[in-house]
Amino acid sequence: MYVLALVTQKGGSGKSTLAVGLAVAAMENGERVAFVEADPQGTISKWKERRGNPYPRVVRVADPAEIEGALSRLEAEGIWLGIVDTAATNNALAMRAIAMADLCLMPVRPSPADMEAAIPTLIAIRRLNRRFAFVLNQTPPRGCRLSEAATSLNSLGVLALPYVGQRNDHQDALGAGLGVTEFAQEGRASEEVRALWGWVSKQLNRDVVVHG
Repeated sequence: MYVLALVTQKGGSGKSTLAVGLAVAAMENGERVAFVEADPQGTISKWKERRGNPYPRVVRVADPAEIEGALSRLEAEGIWLGIVDTAATNNALAMRAIAMADLCLMPVRPSPADMEAAIPTLIAIRRLNRRFAFVLNQTPPRGCRLSEAATSLNSLGVLALPYVGQRNDHQDALGAGLGVTEFAQEGRASEEVRALWGWVSKQLNRDVVVHG
């Protein structure tokens, strides 16, 4: 089983929304996916309550020691991808999620505050020697700020592609208990999330592990 962790201490970066979008996109490709929710805010659990589909499963954990056991049980059930959603802080739960991850995704909005806030998480990831990639999230359609952010993140490590734009479909899908690819199948947001999942899937399946 592969483990994907969404991590960054910056609130509002879109970790939970992105996690949901990627999970559903992976399921559409026939993968068995489940969440481990390590965020006390419970965004994904609340999303699941609004969802008619029993999948993906959501397992909530409140203690770092519970994460490994939760992932082991999911693997025993035949889950192919466990996605760990973490809180907006570098707490013990987030650190344990990073340590267990095959790949850490760090959603970052193209603003100086978001990029500065990503540094402590990046330091933790490197200290634990885990693979990672930044995701430029909630991006404007164009502008020099986006280009500057992409250049800066590329200098710090791997930048996932494509960027994920600021689009209402993401929040509307979350409110409806759906992934964005279910909510607006032909929309631009769905196109971006499917492409991002394709990128992530290739990273997870790589034979050669490259650290940033």
